[in-house]
Parts: sequence; C-alpha cells; structure tokens
Amino acid sequence: MPEAPAPTMDLVLKRNSIERLKLEKFPFELMNELPELIERGYEEVSEEDMVRFQWYGLYHDKPKVGTFMMRVKIAGGLLSPHQLRTIGELSLRFGRNDGELTTRQNIQLHWIELGHLPDVFATLDAAGLGTTGACGDCVRNITGCPVAGIDQDELFDATPLVRKAAAFFYGNREYSDLPRKHKITISTCAYHCNAPAINCIALIGVLKDGRRGYAVRVGGGLSSAPRISQHLGAFVPEEEALDVLRGILDAWRTNLKYRMSRAKARLKFMVDDYGAEGMRAEVERVLGRRLEDLPQTPTRRPDAAEDIVHFGVHPQRQEDRSYIGFPAYLGRMSGEQMIAIAGIAESAGADIRLTRHQNFILGNIPNGDVDRVIAVVEEAGYPLEVNRLRATSLGCTGSPLCNYAVAETKTKLDEIVQHLEATFGRQAEGVVVNVDGCPHACAQHWVADIGLQGSTLRERDTAGASLGKIEAYEMYLRGSLGEEAAIGRPIVRRVPHDQARFFVERLVAAYLRHRLPEESFKDFADRQTDEFLIATASDRPIAEVAAELEAKARRGQRQSDAELLSA
Repeated sequence: MPEAPAPTMDLVLKRNSIERLKLEKFPFELMNELPELIERGYEEVSEEDMVRFQWYGLYHDKPKVGTFMMRVKIAGGLLSPHQLRTIGELSLRFGRNDGELTTRQNIQLHWIELGHLPDVFATLDAAGLGTTGACGDCVRNITGCPVAGIDQDELFDATPLVRKAAAFFYGNREYSDLPRKHKITISTCAYHCNAPAINCIALIGVLKDGRRGYAVRVGGGLSSAPRISQHLGAFVPEEEALDVLRGILDAWRTNLKYRMSRAKARLKFMVDDYGAEGMRAEVERVLGRRLEDLPQTPTRRPDAAEDIVHFGVHPQRQEDRSYIGFPAYLGRMSGEQMIAIAGIAESAGADIRLTRHQNFILGNIPNGDVDRVIAVVEEAGYPLEVNRLRATSLGCTGSPLCNYAVAETKTKLDEIVQHLEATFGRQAEGVVVNVDGCPHACAQHWVADIGLQGSTLRERDTAGASLGKIEAYEMYLRGSLGEEAAIGRPIVRRVPHDQARFFVERLVAAYLRHRLPEESFKDFADRQTDEFLIATASDRPIAEVAAELEAKARRGQRQSDAELLSA
C-alpha cells in the first residue's frame, strides 16, 4: 500500500471542513456580527455560523426551528447562590423554566432564541459566568471533585488549580483552536469521583517526598471509540501543573496529523499512536525538560465505591460544618427549583456544588442547620431519603431535544429506575444504569454496570413484513470506573424500547440471586458467559442463544475467508 501523504496545512484544509471554517472566520469573531445575525433572523444564519455558535456553548435544539441549547460552564461545578439564581432566572425568562445538570458539571438550558443571546450573555457575564468554549474545539468545562476544599478525606485542595486553569484556558484564542474538543479533570478526591479514567487529561493528587503534586493520565474518552486513559508515570509539582497541561495540549494541537480527520482528532488517538512512554517524551520535548518519575500510581480508597457520589450528609474538614449531597433525579432542575435552591443555600451561608452524577451538593452548612436544610430542599423537590439508584444512574439529554439522539433517555431511565424500585426495593442499590440516546456517550453508558445506547429496530408482522422502525437499545455490560476501569461491550442487541425495563430487571434479578459475597455487578457479569447474559436478559433458552451465536460466528468466519481470497 502507498504511504499516506505527510500532513501539511494545505492537505488539512482540503480534507477537513471544520478546519477550513475556523480559518475563514474564527468562531470568536461571530459575536461582532451578532446584531446583524439577529436582524436577519434565525432562518438566514448560515450552517457554517451555526457550527461557529458551538464555541459559545450553543447547539440547535431539536427540531431545528429557531431555538438553541445553551451550556453554561462552571469550573469544578462550584457556584455561589447568586450565580445559580441567575441561571434560574434566565431559565424562567428565556428557557421555558427548563434546565438540566450535566456529567461535566455544567448547567444546560433549552429554548433560547437568537434574539435573547445579547441579554443572556450580558447577564451571565455580570454574574461571573459564561458559555465560551462550552462546545466546539476548545478546552471544555474543567471538572473536579465537587467537595474540593471541604472534604475530610481529600489529599489537599485542588480548587486553586482548577480556577487557575479555567482562567487561562476559557476563551483563550490559542487553545480554542484545538483539533477537537478536549476534556480536563483535576482532583485530589480519595474516591476518584471525577472519573479520571475517561478524560483526555486527568491530574490526580499525590504526595511525593512530602511535596504536593499530581500524577498524570492521558488519552481517556468515550463516544464511539472509547478509551481508558493511561498513566504517564510522571509526578508534576503543584506549581508546575498548568505548564504541563499546556505542554500536553501543545504536543497534540501542533501535530497536523490530528487535524486531518475529525474522526481521529481526539487526544486519545495520539496516545494510541505514541503509547504512554512516547506521549511523555513528546510532552517533555515541548516543555524542554524531563518530568519527574512517579513509580507508583495513586489509588482510590478501598471503600470508594460507597462514597463516589458524595451522597447524603458528611462532616467537613471545617469545624461545625457539613455538606449534603442531594440527588437531582435524571439531572432535572427547573428555573424555579434553581432559584429555590439558591435561596436555601443563601439562608444557610452555603454554596452549591454540581457533581458528575448530575446531582448537587450544598456545602459549608452549619451543623445546627442541617435538618432544616434537608427539609426545605425536600420541599423544593429533592428528597434525600430515596433509593440510591436515583443518585447514581445517568441519562443524557436524548430525545426529543437532542439532534443526535435516536431514542428517549431520561424518560426511559425513569421508567427503568421506577421498575427496579418496585421490583427489588433497596436491593437494587449499587447497580448503575446509564442511558444514552446515541453513540456520543454523554451519559457514559460504556462504563456503567448496565449501559443502554439508543438504536432502532425494524418491526415486522407475523408474516415477516416490515412495519417500520421503532426505538430500541443496545445493552452494554462489563463496564466500570475505578481501580480496574473497563470499557463495556454491547452484549444484548436491539432491545425493543417497551421491553428495556424487563431486560434490565432480569439481569439484576440474576445478579442478586447468583452473586458471591460482596461481589459487584461488574464482577458478576465478568464471571458469566455472553450466552448466559443474553439468555437471562431476553428470557430465552441458553441453548438457543448459544446456537445463534455459533451460527453468527460461522458467517463471520466465511466472510473473512472470502475477503482474504479476494484480496
């Protein structure tokens, strides 16, 4: 085979339409044209400018009839009551009283019209908030442990670094022209609640010879090509962390190979090509110096699985203060609820902290005020005494608002969770069920105990004639985060939408019936054959499933043989 041509900028621009779009008019220039765009109207905005709007955290709502989804960036998920109230008021004024918490500690509003944008942006800016770089080829919201600075078990407070990195990267023109989106997480959480395994770059707090610093992982990510990040085996002193973040980004963004194809542009593909050692060497080349070695990688606390969501009441490191983690079931939070929670936090002298699990935490509450806060937050719609399934399971935006989704997510997750609660009660706690509407994996179905990804299924009548397509789900098993993070596999295929809750129920029932003492769902699934899992979920004889898989394998082998003969 002839070698691929060496990448040049001319070749990049020939092959990659988004790189041409950025060169012709960089997205940040769009704000200078906003009054003219508003005057011309939504229908007259070019599709290229619609793409450029992503650099301001804006996507088309579905259907594309004139409204946007807007993502507000919140570094580390930390909000003041005034800031949450501001977002809630914007939701009431412009967003139909709708809002959702995301897995990157953002808040998303929908139904924003083009003509609303100047008012929205000015209001956010006055509150110290913004949307710049929330989408597009930018450093996305920098995440961290939501209880940084107040948790008793953290190694040290990473909040200053999170804020410093956000101040440097957010809106930085040089680092908003990346090959693709880029996700950074920074934490010293004892439980690794921020999922370092699935971020492009993760800085994980460590101590070396009494010095505070970070271990570095690179190349994680999900979407349609999931990867678990790899350790660079390096120690970065706290004061050098921002320089190293820049060095990693510089090594990637200046390599034209990763601008040739959008499909292969993420940092994880560079890590695939170079490996951890090669990637470290590239970063050291950019920095002009060697990084310190870190012989051992940091590990989570053994009981981390219990507290990874920071759910419930916890004493803080500050005397006579507690934080309370509340489940925002399905990540939903209306404008009215945002305003109510902001008022409650203000009355207690507390702050608001958003979590990766689409929940919120009220921090710095005087111990004598804890019971009152729990009671009034429940009145606002967020009871604490609920099944933990409501705190641990994730659902992306999905249908009907997301243009990528082919299936419902939040409504489907609600249906599944309620069914599991009714069937098993508290026994089902600890099983993580995540539902995504498409392969982008915003709800991280790849690393759930039971992950569902939206798909379609051709429905047929009794004679085999097609009746059209219906919503369905691919069911992923054997995924996990933590010490032995693993990407799940699509084991059960094309589950009809109206059967999804029963497929999940049968898997959970088998787990509860056959698990070993202290065994997790993931370990249980690892012990089982594909045949057993498929037969259990679909309520079919295992011999029938085994014969079906064997026939499929034979067809695949015949196809491979034919391809070899024709080559």
